[in-house]
Amino acid sequence: MPSIREVFVRGQGILQLTPTWVPRPFNKPAKRLRLHPDDYFAFGMDRGQITERWFSSITPSASEGAGPTEGMSWVNVDGVHGHEILFRDFVEELGADLIGQELMDRFGTWPMYSKFYDNVWPLFHHIHQDEEDAAKVGLKAKPEHYFYPKQYNQTSGNMPITYFGFDPSVSKEEVLERLREFDACDNRLTELSRAFRLELDTGWYTPAGMVHAPGSLCTYEPQWNSDIMAVWENNVYGEVFDKSWLHMNMPEETKDSIEDIFACADWEMNTDPNYREHYFRRPVPEKSDDSYRQYWICYGNPYVGAKELIVEPGKTATVTDDGAYGCVVIEGHGRMGAFKVESPTLIRFGQFTNDEFFVGHDAAVEGVTITNESDYEDLVILKHFGPDHKIIGPRPDQKRIKL
Repeated sequence: MPSIREVFVRGQGILQLTPTWVPRPFNKPAKRLRLHPDDYFAFGMDRGQITERWFSSITPSASEGAGPTEGMSWVNVDGVHGHEILFRDFVEELGADLIGQELMDRFGTWPMYSKFYDNVWPLFHHIHQDEEDAAKVGLKAKPEHYFYPKQYNQTSGNMPITYFGFDPSVSKEEVLERLREFDACDNRLTELSRAFRLELDTGWYTPAGMVHAPGSLCTYEPQWNSDIMAVWENNVYGEVFDKSWLHMNMPEETKDSIEDIFACADWEMNTDPNYREHYFRRPVPEKSDDSYRQYWICYGNPYVGAKELIVEPGKTATVTDDGAYGCVVIEGHGRMGAFKVESPTLIRFGQFTNDEFFVGHDAAVEGVTITNESDYEDLVILKHFGPDHKIIGPRPDQKRIKL
Protein backbone atom coordinates (compact mmCIF):
# COMPACT_ATOMS: atom_id res chain seq x y z
CA MET A 1 0.00 0.00 0.00
CA PRO A 2 1.41 3.43 -0.92
CA SER A 3 2.49 5.89 1.77
CA ILE A 4 0.70 9.17 2.47
CA ARG A 5 3.42 11.16 0.70
CA GLU A 6 3.37 8.81 -2.31
CA VAL A 7 -0.41 9.19 -2.67
CA PHE A 8 -0.14 12.97 -2.52
CA VAL A 9 2.67 13.13 -5.12
CA ARG A 10 1.00 10.61 -7.45
CA GLY A 11 -2.20 12.69 -7.38
CA GLN A 12 -0.25 15.83 -8.29
CA GLY A 13 -1.33 17.50 -5.07
CA ILE A 14 -4.94 16.27 -5.21
CA LEU A 15 -6.52 13.59 -3.00
CA GLN A 16 -9.55 11.47 -3.91
CA LEU A 17 -11.91 11.06 -0.93
CA THR A 18 -14.55 8.41 -0.24
CA PRO A 19 -18.20 9.18 0.65
CA THR A 20 -18.71 9.89 4.37
CA TRP A 21 -22.27 9.15 5.49
CA VAL A 22 -23.75 10.36 8.80
CA PRO A 23 -26.98 9.05 10.39
CA ARG A 24 -29.07 11.13 12.79
CA PRO A 25 -31.61 9.94 15.37
CA PHE A 26 -34.07 12.69 14.41
CA ASN A 27 -36.05 13.72 11.33
CA LYS A 28 -36.05 11.54 8.20
CA PRO A 29 -34.16 11.75 4.90
CA ALA A 30 -35.63 13.26 1.76
CA LYS A 31 -33.44 10.77 -0.16
CA ARG A 32 -31.74 13.31 -2.40
CA LEU A 33 -28.18 12.28 -1.46
CA ARG A 34 -28.06 9.77 -4.36
CA LEU A 35 -27.57 6.99 -1.82
CA HIS A 36 -29.20 3.66 -2.75
CA PRO A 37 -32.74 3.48 -1.26
CA ASP A 38 -31.88 0.23 0.56
CA ASP A 39 -28.94 1.78 2.42
CA TYR A 40 -30.41 4.58 4.53
CA PHE A 41 -30.34 2.39 7.67
CA ALA A 42 -26.80 1.17 6.95
CA PHE A 43 -25.62 2.04 10.49
CA GLY A 44 -28.43 0.01 12.09
CA MET A 45 -32.04 0.70 12.97
CA ASP A 46 -31.10 2.08 16.39
CA ARG A 47 -28.92 4.84 14.88
CA GLY A 48 -31.58 6.34 12.66
CA GLN A 49 -31.42 7.01 8.93
CA ILE A 50 -28.62 8.64 6.95
CA THR A 51 -29.52 12.30 6.40
CA GLU A 52 -26.09 13.84 5.80
CA ARG A 53 -22.96 13.37 3.73
CA TRP A 54 -19.83 15.12 5.04
CA PHE A 55 -16.91 16.43 2.97
CA SER A 56 -13.25 17.14 3.80
CA SER A 57 -13.91 16.34 7.44
CA ILE A 58 -11.50 15.71 10.30
CA THR A 59 -14.46 16.20 12.69
CA PRO A 60 -16.18 13.21 14.35
CA SER A 61 -19.96 13.15 14.53
CA ALA A 62 -21.39 14.01 17.95
CA SER A 63 -24.48 11.79 17.51
CA GLU A 64 -25.12 9.30 20.29
CA GLY A 65 -23.64 5.91 19.45
CA ALA A 66 -21.23 7.23 16.83
CA GLY A 67 -17.84 5.56 16.59
CA PRO A 68 -14.59 7.51 17.04
CA THR A 69 -14.14 8.17 13.31
CA GLU A 70 -17.77 8.49 12.23
CA GLY A 71 -18.15 11.69 10.23
CA MET A 72 -14.46 11.79 9.33
CA SER A 73 -13.30 11.64 5.70
CA TRP A 74 -11.11 8.89 4.24
CA VAL A 75 -8.73 9.01 1.28
CA ASN A 76 -9.00 6.45 -1.51
CA VAL A 77 -5.29 5.68 -1.92
CA ASP A 78 -5.30 2.97 -4.58
CA GLY A 79 -8.89 1.93 -5.36
CA VAL A 80 -8.72 -1.09 -3.03
CA HIS A 81 -11.29 -1.38 -0.24
CA GLY A 82 -9.59 -1.67 3.13
CA HIS A 83 -6.63 0.48 2.11
CA GLU A 84 -8.32 3.81 2.86
CA ILE A 85 -6.44 6.25 5.14
CA LEU A 86 -8.05 8.94 7.28
CA PHE A 87 -7.93 12.39 5.73
CA ARG A 88 -6.91 13.61 9.20
CA ASP A 89 -3.72 11.54 8.92
CA PHE A 90 -2.87 13.29 5.64
CA VAL A 91 -3.38 16.67 7.31
CA GLU A 92 -1.18 15.71 10.27
CA GLU A 93 1.65 14.25 8.18
CA LEU A 94 1.69 16.69 5.24
CA GLY A 95 0.81 19.83 7.20
CA ALA A 96 1.49 23.02 5.23
CA ASP A 97 2.31 21.02 2.08
CA LEU A 98 -1.37 20.05 2.01
CA ILE A 99 -3.32 22.92 3.59
CA GLY A 100 -0.88 25.82 3.31
CA GLN A 101 1.32 27.63 5.82
CA GLU A 102 -1.29 30.22 6.83
CA LEU A 103 -3.82 27.65 8.07
CA MET A 104 -1.08 25.69 9.83
CA ASP A 105 0.19 28.81 11.59
CA ARG A 106 -3.28 30.00 12.61
CA PHE A 107 -5.03 26.72 13.45
CA GLY A 108 -2.51 23.89 13.27
CA THR A 109 -4.94 21.84 11.19
CA TRP A 110 -7.67 21.94 8.53
CA PRO A 111 -10.30 24.09 10.32
CA MET A 112 -13.57 23.43 8.46
CA TYR A 113 -15.68 20.84 6.68
CA SER A 114 -18.81 20.82 4.55
CA LYS A 115 -21.85 18.60 4.19
CA PHE A 116 -25.04 17.85 2.33
CA TYR A 117 -27.92 18.08 4.80
CA ASP A 118 -31.04 16.28 3.51
CA ASN A 119 -34.11 16.18 5.77
CA VAL A 120 -37.64 15.92 4.43
CA TRP A 121 -39.05 17.96 7.35
CA PRO A 122 -37.77 21.29 8.65
CA LEU A 123 -35.31 21.00 11.52
CA PHE A 124 -35.97 22.15 15.10
CA HIS A 125 -35.22 25.72 16.18
CA HIS A 126 -31.70 25.27 17.56
CA ILE A 127 -28.45 27.07 18.27
CA HIS A 128 -24.73 26.48 17.77
CA GLN A 129 -22.93 28.02 20.71
CA ASP A 130 -20.36 30.75 20.07
CA GLU A 131 -16.66 30.50 20.88
CA GLU A 132 -16.99 31.59 24.51
CA ASP A 133 -19.86 29.22 25.34
CA ALA A 134 -18.43 26.30 23.34
CA ALA A 135 -15.10 26.64 25.15
CA LYS A 136 -16.87 26.05 28.48
CA VAL A 137 -17.45 22.43 27.43
CA GLY A 138 -14.17 22.00 25.57
CA LEU A 139 -15.66 22.39 22.07
CA LYS A 140 -15.50 24.84 19.20
CA ALA A 141 -18.14 27.19 17.88
CA LYS A 142 -19.89 26.30 14.62
CA PRO A 143 -20.68 29.21 12.30
CA GLU A 144 -22.08 27.79 9.09
CA HIS A 145 -23.13 28.79 5.59
CA TYR A 146 -25.95 27.44 3.43
CA PHE A 147 -26.33 27.04 -0.33
CA TYR A 148 -29.19 25.25 -2.11
CA PRO A 149 -27.91 23.65 -5.34
CA LYS A 150 -30.59 22.89 -7.91
CA GLN A 151 -28.76 19.69 -8.87
CA TYR A 152 -29.62 18.16 -5.46
CA ASN A 153 -33.13 19.57 -5.12
CA GLN A 154 -35.34 17.76 -7.60
CA THR A 155 -37.91 17.87 -4.78
CA SER A 156 -38.25 20.53 -2.09
CA GLY A 157 -39.28 18.45 0.94
CA ASN A 158 -42.24 19.28 3.17
CA MET A 159 -41.36 22.87 4.08
CA PRO A 160 -38.63 24.74 2.17
CA ILE A 161 -38.77 27.62 4.64
CA THR A 162 -36.16 28.52 7.25
CA TYR A 163 -36.73 30.36 10.53
CA PHE A 164 -33.99 32.73 11.74
CA GLY A 165 -33.94 34.20 15.23
CA PHE A 166 -37.01 36.04 16.54
CA ASP A 167 -39.25 38.81 15.29
CA PRO A 168 -37.92 42.21 16.46
CA SER A 169 -41.18 42.77 18.37
CA VAL A 170 -40.53 39.73 20.59
CA SER A 171 -39.22 40.27 24.13
CA LYS A 172 -36.59 38.22 25.93
CA GLU A 173 -39.17 37.21 28.53
CA GLU A 174 -41.45 35.73 25.84
CA VAL A 175 -38.63 33.44 24.68
CA LEU A 176 -37.65 32.55 28.25
CA GLU A 177 -41.26 31.58 28.99
CA ARG A 178 -41.31 29.16 26.02
CA LEU A 179 -37.99 27.62 27.09
CA ARG A 180 -39.32 27.10 30.64
CA GLU A 181 -42.19 25.10 29.09
CA PHE A 182 -39.81 22.74 27.27
CA ASP A 183 -40.71 19.62 29.28
CA ALA A 184 -44.30 20.65 30.07
CA CYS A 185 -46.02 21.23 26.72
CA ASP A 186 -45.45 22.00 23.04
CA ASN A 187 -43.50 25.26 23.31
CA ARG A 188 -44.24 26.28 19.66
CA LEU A 189 -41.11 28.42 19.68
CA THR A 190 -41.24 29.32 16.00
CA GLU A 191 -44.42 31.32 16.68
CA LEU A 192 -41.99 33.97 17.92
CA SER A 193 -39.62 33.68 14.95
CA ARG A 194 -39.64 34.91 11.33
CA ALA A 195 -39.31 32.71 8.27
CA PHE A 196 -37.96 33.09 4.74
CA ARG A 197 -38.89 30.92 1.78
CA LEU A 198 -35.74 29.32 0.38
CA GLU A 199 -34.56 30.02 -3.15
CA LEU A 200 -32.46 27.59 -5.20
CA ASP A 201 -28.88 28.62 -6.02
CA THR A 202 -28.79 31.15 -3.16
CA GLY A 203 -27.80 30.85 0.48
CA TRP A 204 -27.51 32.31 3.97
CA TYR A 205 -24.71 32.88 6.45
CA THR A 206 -25.67 31.69 9.95
CA PRO A 207 -23.28 32.87 12.68
CA ALA A 208 -22.80 30.96 15.93
CA GLY A 209 -25.26 32.25 18.51
CA MET A 210 -28.13 32.46 16.00
CA VAL A 211 -31.23 30.37 16.76
CA HIS A 212 -32.45 28.85 13.49
CA ALA A 213 -34.71 26.12 12.10
CA PRO A 214 -33.48 25.09 8.63
CA GLY A 215 -36.04 24.27 5.97
CA SER A 216 -36.35 21.11 3.89
CA LEU A 217 -34.17 21.83 0.86
CA CYS A 218 -31.07 19.70 0.43
CA THR A 219 -28.39 22.07 1.64
CA TYR A 220 -24.68 22.38 0.93
CA GLU A 221 -23.20 23.58 4.24
CA PRO A 222 -19.60 24.76 4.61
CA GLN A 223 -19.01 25.20 8.35
CA TRP A 224 -16.45 25.38 11.11
CA ASN A 225 -14.78 22.28 12.50
CA SER A 226 -17.42 21.36 15.12
CA ASP A 227 -20.66 19.43 15.66
CA ILE A 228 -21.98 21.41 18.65
CA MET A 229 -25.63 22.42 19.15
CA ALA A 230 -28.56 22.74 21.57
CA VAL A 231 -32.24 22.29 20.66
CA TRP A 232 -34.70 25.02 21.72
CA GLU A 233 -37.88 23.71 20.04
CA ASN A 234 -39.38 20.57 21.56
CA ASN A 235 -41.93 19.42 18.95
CA VAL A 236 -41.41 19.44 15.19
CA TYR A 237 -43.87 17.64 12.89
CA GLY A 238 -44.87 15.49 15.87
CA GLU A 239 -41.27 14.54 16.65
CA VAL A 240 -40.76 15.24 20.37
CA PHE A 241 -37.45 16.11 22.06
CA ASP A 242 -36.90 15.82 25.79
CA LYS A 243 -35.11 18.36 27.95
CA SER A 244 -31.71 16.71 27.48
CA TRP A 245 -31.68 18.24 24.01
CA LEU A 246 -32.20 21.74 25.45
CA HIS A 247 -29.26 21.64 27.84
CA MET A 248 -26.90 19.59 25.67
CA ASN A 249 -23.39 21.06 25.42
CA MET A 250 -23.97 23.17 28.54
CA PRO A 251 -21.61 23.04 31.56
CA GLU A 252 -22.84 20.63 34.22
CA GLU A 253 -23.25 23.37 36.83
CA THR A 254 -25.49 25.53 34.60
CA LYS A 255 -27.22 22.99 32.35
CA ASP A 256 -30.55 23.36 34.16
CA SER A 257 -30.50 27.16 34.16
CA ILE A 258 -32.89 28.47 31.52
CA GLU A 259 -31.29 31.90 31.87
CA ASP A 260 -27.82 30.52 31.10
CA ILE A 261 -29.17 28.50 28.17
CA PHE A 262 -30.89 31.61 26.82
CA ALA A 263 -27.69 33.66 27.25
CA CYS A 264 -26.01 31.53 24.55
CA ALA A 265 -28.03 33.46 21.95
CA ASP A 266 -26.81 36.80 20.63
CA TRP A 267 -30.05 38.71 21.23
CA GLU A 268 -29.23 41.70 19.03
CA MET A 269 -28.35 39.45 16.10
CA ASN A 270 -31.41 37.21 16.66
CA THR A 271 -33.77 40.21 16.51
CA ASP A 272 -31.99 42.11 13.72
CA PRO A 273 -34.78 43.91 11.81
CA ASN A 274 -32.65 43.82 8.63
CA TYR A 275 -31.69 40.16 8.87
CA ARG A 276 -32.15 39.35 5.20
CA GLU A 277 -30.07 42.34 4.15
CA HIS A 278 -27.21 41.29 6.41
CA TYR A 279 -27.15 37.50 6.00
CA PHE A 280 -28.78 36.50 2.70
CA ARG A 281 -26.29 35.61 -0.06
CA ARG A 282 -26.76 35.45 -3.82
CA PRO A 283 -23.94 34.15 -6.05
CA VAL A 284 -21.31 36.73 -6.97
CA PRO A 285 -19.27 36.29 -10.20
CA GLU A 286 -15.57 35.85 -9.46
CA LYS A 287 -13.81 34.97 -12.72
CA SER A 288 -14.64 33.54 -16.14
CA ASP A 289 -13.55 33.12 -19.74
CA ASP A 290 -15.08 31.38 -22.76
CA SER A 291 -14.62 27.95 -21.13
CA TYR A 292 -15.77 28.39 -17.52
CA ARG A 293 -17.50 30.57 -14.92
CA GLN A 294 -16.75 30.67 -11.21
CA TYR A 295 -18.96 32.27 -8.55
CA TRP A 296 -18.67 33.00 -4.87
CA ILE A 297 -21.62 31.24 -3.24
CA CYS A 298 -20.61 31.36 0.46
CA TYR A 299 -18.90 34.53 1.62
CA GLY A 300 -19.19 37.56 3.87
CA ASN A 301 -17.83 35.92 7.04
CA PRO A 302 -14.35 35.37 8.57
CA TYR A 303 -14.56 31.56 8.74
CA VAL A 304 -15.58 29.66 5.61
CA GLY A 305 -16.16 30.27 1.95
CA ALA A 306 -17.32 28.37 -1.11
CA LYS A 307 -17.38 28.75 -4.87
CA GLU A 308 -19.28 27.13 -7.70
CA LEU A 309 -17.26 26.30 -10.81
CA ILE A 310 -19.07 25.64 -14.09
CA VAL A 311 -17.03 24.32 -17.03
CA GLU A 312 -18.77 24.47 -20.40
CA PRO A 313 -19.43 21.27 -22.41
CA GLY A 314 -16.37 20.10 -24.34
CA LYS A 315 -14.13 22.81 -22.82
CA THR A 316 -10.93 22.74 -20.77
CA ALA A 317 -10.09 25.34 -18.13
CA THR A 318 -7.15 25.87 -15.80
CA VAL A 319 -8.54 27.47 -12.66
CA THR A 320 -6.51 29.02 -9.85
CA ASP A 321 -7.59 29.60 -6.25
CA ASP A 322 -5.91 31.22 -3.26
CA GLY A 323 -5.44 28.09 -1.17
CA ALA A 324 -6.40 24.49 -0.42
CA TYR A 325 -10.01 23.38 -0.78
CA GLY A 326 -12.28 20.38 -0.68
CA CYS A 327 -14.72 19.90 -3.53
CA VAL A 328 -17.63 17.81 -4.75
CA VAL A 329 -18.80 17.28 -8.34
CA ILE A 330 -22.57 17.81 -8.53
CA GLU A 331 -23.16 17.62 -12.31
CA GLY A 332 -21.42 16.18 -15.35
CA HIS A 333 -18.21 14.25 -15.94
CA GLY A 334 -14.67 14.79 -17.16
CA ARG A 335 -11.17 15.10 -15.72
CA MET A 336 -9.56 17.14 -12.95
CA GLY A 337 -5.80 16.98 -12.89
CA ALA A 338 -4.81 13.30 -12.79
CA PHE A 339 -8.32 12.09 -11.90
CA LYS A 340 -11.51 11.16 -13.67
CA VAL A 341 -14.45 13.02 -12.18
CA GLU A 342 -18.18 12.37 -12.40
CA SER A 343 -21.34 13.15 -10.50
CA PRO A 344 -22.93 9.80 -9.52
CA THR A 345 -26.61 9.00 -9.96
CA LEU A 346 -26.72 6.15 -7.39
CA ILE A 347 -24.23 5.24 -4.63
CA ARG A 348 -24.18 2.05 -2.57
CA PHE A 349 -23.10 2.40 1.05
CA GLY A 350 -19.35 1.73 1.17
CA GLN A 351 -18.88 2.26 -2.57
CA PHE A 352 -16.09 4.48 -3.91
CA THR A 353 -17.02 7.44 -6.12
CA ASN A 354 -15.28 9.92 -8.43
CA ASP A 355 -17.07 12.99 -7.11
CA GLU A 356 -15.15 14.11 -3.99
CA PHE A 357 -11.60 15.49 -3.82
CA PHE A 358 -9.26 17.66 -1.80
CA VAL A 359 -6.95 20.02 -3.67
CA GLY A 360 -3.72 20.85 -1.85
CA HIS A 361 -2.48 24.40 -1.44
CA ASP A 362 0.20 24.51 -4.13
CA ALA A 363 -1.92 22.72 -6.73
CA ALA A 364 -4.79 25.17 -6.12
CA VAL A 365 -2.55 28.25 -6.37
CA GLU A 366 -0.75 27.01 -9.47
CA GLY A 367 -4.06 26.08 -11.11
CA VAL A 368 -5.96 22.84 -11.67
CA THR A 369 -6.76 21.82 -15.23
CA ILE A 370 -10.34 20.60 -15.60
CA THR A 371 -11.90 19.14 -18.74
CA ASN A 372 -15.62 18.71 -19.34
CA GLU A 373 -15.90 15.56 -21.48
CA SER A 374 -19.63 15.93 -22.14
CA ASP A 375 -20.88 17.28 -25.45
CA TYR A 376 -23.96 18.83 -23.87
CA GLU A 377 -23.93 18.97 -20.04
CA ASP A 378 -22.11 21.44 -17.80
CA LEU A 379 -19.47 20.11 -15.39
CA VAL A 380 -20.31 21.70 -12.02
CA ILE A 381 -18.07 21.57 -8.93
CA LEU A 382 -18.67 23.08 -5.49
CA LYS A 383 -15.49 24.11 -3.62
CA HIS A 384 -15.27 24.73 0.15
CA PHE A 385 -12.33 26.32 1.93
CA GLY A 386 -11.12 28.04 5.07
CA PRO A 387 -10.25 31.65 5.90
CA ASP A 388 -6.97 31.79 3.97
CA HIS A 389 -8.90 32.46 0.75
CA LYS A 390 -9.39 36.22 1.08
CA ILE A 391 -13.13 35.60 1.38
CA ILE A 392 -15.04 38.52 -0.05
CA GLY A 393 -17.34 40.55 2.18
CA PRO A 394 -21.12 40.91 1.79
CA ARG A 395 -22.21 42.43 -1.50
CA PRO A 396 -25.15 44.87 -1.48
CA ASP A 397 -26.07 43.89 -5.04
CA GLN A 398 -28.50 40.98 -4.57
CA LYS A 399 -29.78 40.72 -8.14
CA ARG A 400 -30.68 37.27 -9.41
CA ILE A 401 -27.97 35.41 -11.30
CA LYS A 402 -28.77 32.38 -13.41
CA LEU A 403 -26.15 29.70 -12.81
